Amino acid sequence: MEENKNVAGICTCNCGENVESSAQGHNCTEEAETSNPDIVKAVAEKLPDEELLYDVAELFKVFGDSTRVRIICVLFESEMCVCDIAGVLNMTQSAISHQLRVLKQARLVKYRREGKTVFYSLADGHIQTIFNQAFEHIME
Repeated sequence: MEENKNVAGICTCNCGENVESSAQGHNCTEEAETSNPDIVKAVAEKLPDEELLYDVAELFKVFGDSTRVRIICVLFESEMCVCDIAGVLNMTQSAISHQLRVLKQARLVKYRREGKTVFYSLADGHIQTIFNQAFEHIME
């Protein structure tokens, strides 16, 4: 059972216990009442595994940086090397390399070598789909 938190002396689990206001939690065996227990149970059973939810949250964190979003948008148009991405975005190669490292770790971009030059591209079509959905949502 998770620890139930209290706010201003009120037990959030509805056990009726008068709890002093404090930063500490309140351990209770009483479950919170729900208005639709069948729906709550059905939805709870369909929730993805916590590890998968964590991974999704980590993916969205990667999208939380505007420089990385700009790099991804550049790579929608063409495979490019670091110096060309830096030129398009008017940034240093060092800054671009740092963000590409994060994008590679998140498996959002891939690379290939051609001599001494490394070319970057989107890892797969899912990334463009995610962005198209995001753009559509924002422009509604």
